[in-house]
Amino acid sequence: MIVVGVDGSRAALDAVAWAAREAALRGRKLLVAHAMPGWARDATDTDRLAGVARWMREGAEVVLTAGVDRARREAPSLVVERALLGDDPRTALLKLAPEAELLVVGSHGMGGFSGLLLGSVAQGVAGHAQCDVVVVRALSRSPREEIVVGVDGSPAGEPVLAFAFAEAELRKARLHAVHAWTWHEATSVLHASSGEDDEKRLLGEVLAGWRERYPDVEVITEVIHGHAVEVLRDASEGADLLVVGSHGHGQVTGLIMGSVSQAMLHHARCPLAVIRSGPGNGGLR
Repeated sequence: MIVVGVDGSRAALDAVAWAAREAALRGRKLLVAHAMPGWARDATDTDRLAGVARWMREGAEVVLTAGVDRARREAPSLVVERALLGDDPRTALLKLAPEAELLVVGSHGMGGFSGLLLGSVAQGVAGHAQCDVVVVRALSRSPREEIVVGVDGSPAGEPVLAFAFAEAELRKARLHAVHAWTWHEATSVLHASSGEDDEKRLLGEVLAGWRERYPDVEVITEVIHGHAVEVLRDASEGADLLVVGSHGHGQVTGLIMGSVSQAMLHHARCPLAVIRSGPGNGGLR
């Protein structure tokens, strides 16, 4: 199951469109979810604020209907369900995450997911969900059929590569593996690396097993001396998806929620997949 949060904003409907296409590719059902205060969802006609609660529920149904309709336009044969959640939006989505293989939100919004702004719901969900999260930022008008992945050579980075390769295979897209490095990282993290040649060698070693596992995926690699945020931001321009880890500090680049991954929530120029590192997480299921 793929879950997408809606709030009546254009950003949320873009997230629905992305999630619907992804669910169709994976052969999964899509759950369109909207959150509102629990007291309003559960109020009866005898409650003191019954009129306000009824008005809020009517608005919530409009938002859900718009989301479901958008999903069905994107993927007519898709199984689409809806859920009206009575909780804080971030808490509500996090409660759904253990049952989902992917949680999708817009980068900002308004309405029932009140304050679906970076630094609020999207950021909180990306950092804490017990499943992979996609934050839909700008949808490219002319996607280049390319998945970009920020490479981390640590064990925590394995699920990131698993997701990226599986997604590229699913979409029949090229995989662009990007490694940003600095002299500080090369000397302190890579044990006195001699520079770019060693960085390229390490990247090749990290990717070797994945190339064998996914022989039909075209892979291009890029090693760039520079700050990871700037490098990944530029690489994401026009891509179908940028894939990073939720945390981890590896041999190549520390992709840590709170630093690079968190920065990409604000600066990625395409939808961003934040892949959690943990037991049992390894690509598409």
